[in-house]
Amino acid sequence: MNEEEFGAHVRRARLIEDLSQQEVADRANITRATLTKLETGHGSSLKTLIKVLRALGRDDWLGTLEPIPDISPLRLAREAAGIAEPRRASRRRPSPPRTNPF
Repeated sequence: MNEEEFGAHVRRARLIEDLSQQEVADRANITRATLTKLETGHGSSLKTLIKVLRALGRDDWLGTLEPIPDISPLRLAREAAGIAEPRRASRRRPSPPRTNPF
């Protein structure tokens, strides 16, 4: 689902509740222009999305955004070999200074 499709879902939820953009914007403590951008898929922050979903009484949608865990073949291989999961990224070694050919 892209931003425009998600915005259309938000708009549909607002219309089902029979609320104007201004009413939802006031409830969410955002501007009407910000809500319009969200509904048309022209960019919005996660914070704004959460405010709007709560204003619409649709914060249950947030649970659907969580990815479903799946089995990782790499993780299974590491566990079988007794290798622990990495806890952080490895340190990068500084690259040698470049010499100027001129």
